[in-house]
Amino acid sequence: MQKVLISLLLCLILVGCGQKQEKQEQIISTETSYSSAFKKFMQQDDKLYVVNFWATWCVPCVKELPNFMKVDEEFKNEKNFKMILISMDKMADFESKVKTFVKENNITPDVYLLSDNKKMNEWIPKIHPNWSGAIPATAMYKNGKRVFFHEGTLTYEELKTIVNNHL
Repeated sequence: MQKVLISLLLCLILVGCGQKQEKQEQIISTETSYSSAFKKFMQQDDKLYVVNFWATWCVPCVKELPNFMKVDEEFKNEKNFKMILISMDKMADFESKVKTFVKENNITPDVYLLSDNKKMNEWIPKIHPNWSGAIPATAMYKNGKRVFFHEGTLTYEELKTIVNNHL
């Protein structure tokens, strides 16, 4: 009887150890305000947040997104890494354009669309005081502090190097 219980216990342990950790469900969402979106990456958790501002209508943004997807794939198992995409599309285009684009292009990071883009003069300087508001733009945060900002496109090599330098 004792051998049966030990065998059963070992089987349960082995089955439990063999289970893969489930990936968190991707978030594709509109936000009520820039402040609620900012709370997603202004955290004190020692995680590097790569935040890319983009839009479906922005040709350079769309062109550089595969670089971000490749970096996200390479670092997805890194516990101190999180990529977030913030769409600058119009709220009216969320269902028809943004969600469709995300699905058709296998975009895997969380995607947020700001519902208060008209207040961009308030939040753009909070991302970086010299940001003109042009997209694409990428900021990186760690423990609630900006550690990197770039207005314009980034190559895969540039993005990967910058992420490695800040992890």
